[in-house]
Amino acid sequence: MLRLTCMLLMFLFLPAISWGQTSYPMLMGLKPAAAQLGTSSEHELESRYSMFGADRVIVSGEGVTGKIVTPMEPGKDGKVPSLTKIKIEFTVTKEAAEGVREFRVLGPTGASTLGQVVITRLPIANESDKNDTIETATEVTVPAAICGTVEKSEDVDLFKFHLDAPATLTFHTLAMRLQDKIHDLQSHVDPILTIRNSTGSTVAAADNVYAADPYLSHTFSEAGDYYIEVRDVRYKGNRYWNYVIEVSDQPYIETIHPIAVQQGQPASVKLIGTNLGELDSVEWQPGEGVALGMQEVQLPLPGGRSNPVLLAVSEHPVEVEQLFSEGSEKGEQAISIPGGIAGQIEQVSDIDSYKFTAKKGERFTFETIARRLNSAMDPIIWITNSDGKSLSENDDLRTWGKRTYQDSMIENWAAPADGDYVINIRDVHLRGGEQFTYFLSATRSEPYFELVLDTDKTQLTPGTSGVLFARTVRKNGFTGEIELSVENLPEGVTAHGGRILSTGTDGCIILEAAADAKPTAMNIIVHGKATVGEGDEAREVSVAAQSMQEIYMPGGGRNHWPVSMHTVAVGAPSDIRSVQLDQMEISLKPGESIKVGVTIERAEGFDKNVTLDMLFQHLSTKYANVLPKGITIDSKKSKTLLTAKESSGHLLITAAKDAPAVEKQLCSVMANISLNFVMKATYSSQPLFISVVPEVAAEKVADADKK
Repeated sequence: MLRLTCMLLMFLFLPAISWGQTSYPMLMGLKPAAAQLGTSSEHELESRYSMFGADRVIVSGEGVTGKIVTPMEPGKDGKVPSLTKIKIEFTVTKEAAEGVREFRVLGPTGASTLGQVVITRLPIANESDKNDTIETATEVTVPAAICGTVEKSEDVDLFKFHLDAPATLTFHTLAMRLQDKIHDLQSHVDPILTIRNSTGSTVAAADNVYAADPYLSHTFSEAGDYYIEVRDVRYKGNRYWNYVIEVSDQPYIETIHPIAVQQGQPASVKLIGTNLGELDSVEWQPGEGVALGMQEVQLPLPGGRSNPVLLAVSEHPVEVEQLFSEGSEKGEQAISIPGGIAGQIEQVSDIDSYKFTAKKGERFTFETIARRLNSAMDPIIWITNSDGKSLSENDDLRTWGKRTYQDSMIENWAAPADGDYVINIRDVHLRGGEQFTYFLSATRSEPYFELVLDTDKTQLTPGTSGVLFARTVRKNGFTGEIELSVENLPEGVTAHGGRILSTGTDGCIILEAAADAKPTAMNIIVHGKATVGEGDEAREVSVAAQSMQEIYMPGGGRNHWPVSMHTVAVGAPSDIRSVQLDQMEISLKPGESIKVGVTIERAEGFDKNVTLDMLFQHLSTKYANVLPKGITIDSKKSKTLLTAKESSGHLLITAAKDAPAVEKQLCSVMANISLNFVMKATYSSQPLFISVVPEVAAEKVADADKK
């Protein structure tokens, strides 16, 4: 920290040194991509844009810490060096949870994008420089977590291992799943895994199991030498296509039944996997530390813990599917509402059916959670009446904007008449087996909302402001306002909490760093609070927002991927030192326009284009618009592009003739600098409050002022 402080002072008092169109680091690859429990290990981290000055590593969860190993020394010529490769060290406790962790580095340019590291109990084995033939295969001792890279076109990596006796091994690959959150990696690996014997003949192979990542278990009937071959199925390559292959002779749990449990209640869980021996099931109870929803846990096994297992934790009772429902001629098991059924599609073409009774107009929501929990099942659900007529059907569901999942949901379905109904479920491809587990949740539809943050980080510098956008998805008739708040802010940072109006979907929080704020960073939590329901059923609800990582899509599109952290970071002074408005509060009458002047303070030497905006948008898509309904920016009469050394512009804010009344909606005026075709460095003004006052009300106010 002392070194970083000295560097920041250098940036402040030596005007010849300029970051100039500064970008935060965009993490691209980590080698090796895995770290072992109970060890400290060194890794090479590569990024786009410089990591110079990085002094801290943040890792999600507990039990894993990171630190920067590479010395951060300024260049002898007084210029800031570009540093796109550094060494970092991860230290992992023996008690740490296994699985994939998110991490980022922090420095003068703020918080980097997210990287991922695999935490494993297995010893790490690294790919050698040349291992593309059987003769040059990298020799490894199994069990091991094998780390490598499909780094170029037609790259084929081979690893040789020896078995002294027959054995059953599992091969679990993490590759494509390590790249979903790399925002600047537009093409992902599609790995295929092949096991060969000493003559090169194929003895086993696997392709897509966990999304594009392969998994297989194989019983080797003879001792001898064997080879693991991994390549991209298309014979493509990329220097950032890192992978981890966990090779083990220990129990490996693919899924469990039931795949869902009620919070706080004990459950007997049947284990489905490999190398389980006589171990058929375990007793497990989700304790206080296990939250509701989809969770990754390690179940207790004799002598230790299982590999990470995905399951659902429900607040409602969870029943287990009965193969034959007593007293039902059709084999339809009754389902409790609210509640859920944990079941299996045990065989090919199997259909499970659950009966419920409803009054006319009653509304229900049915959701399946299967593929999201690594089940082999791709579910489809449909509702039938007592005559077997299909009333509603759903295959894939969509959540968090553009994200789609192979699980299914029928939401806010209204019963057309009093009577009995059946919710049916099967695999869409009519497959089946013990790995085809599911959880079918059944609830009465109630108004609620979801909340999503547009990004995974907010960058600040001393004396500047940044804006954090939140978008809601309204469910089951919810139309209320949502108040936004933030917890766990870094020292020296304050928040101006906004709201999402009942007529809109977006809101914002403006964060402000004090002029003397020190370099710092914290992971924050954003909440949306609202009143849902009416009359006696009205209640206050608080929803935690889901953070999203920006993704650079092929062709220049922008997308998102859900992540576990949103980091607020204060870095060194950068390209823009302030965004000032000539007025901080405006009131418009319907049909009226008001010009708001904007002045930016440029850092010495910074002469790149800056774009002013109040909407967060890319190409033709608006990702956030917090303006009140009926309020627009007249782009033709606004000056939004500040070229070269220009520092002043303006926005003409216009109210439509039918704009509804609103009082003091918190808005942001942004100064955007392009980092690449998709990503922007965004600076914000302090809050601009916009009100719309009907003309009659405005006249009354004016008369009162005169009196």
